[in-house]
Amino acid sequence: QVQLVESGGGLVQAGGSLRLSCAASGLSFSSYSMGWSRQAPGKEREIVADISWTDAIYYVDSVKGRFTISRDNAKNTVFLQLNSLKPEDSGVYYCAARGRGTVGTPIAALYAYWGRGTQVTVSS
Repeated sequence: QVQLVESGGGLVQAGGSLRLSCAASGLSFSSYSMGWSRQAPGKEREIVADISWTDAIYYVDSVKGRFTISRDNAKNTVFLQLNSLKPEDSGVYYCAARGRGTVGTPIAALYAYWGRGTQVTVSS
């Protein structure tokens, strides 16, 4: 079965950094695009970063210049480096996978598999 397991979340002060990891199993990792989304209480999930199976990169405007997505296909792992964190970055961060047949700007509906999330809390 497909499994995505996130790690690396925590509580940090504004301006701090975190590195999130997502370990994938049960799929042909190199054939899947991988994304990170976040969800604050009462809000919809928003894809904040995506790295396609061809290594194309997407970031939502609010995180450009601060977050970096990367992948290691040999380790079936995708990472999200979060720098210069702001309180509005707080939320549950989910790892997700979409097949290579999906096209267009990454949106949550395109992703077939989801992890259970890791909490990121940024204090003032």
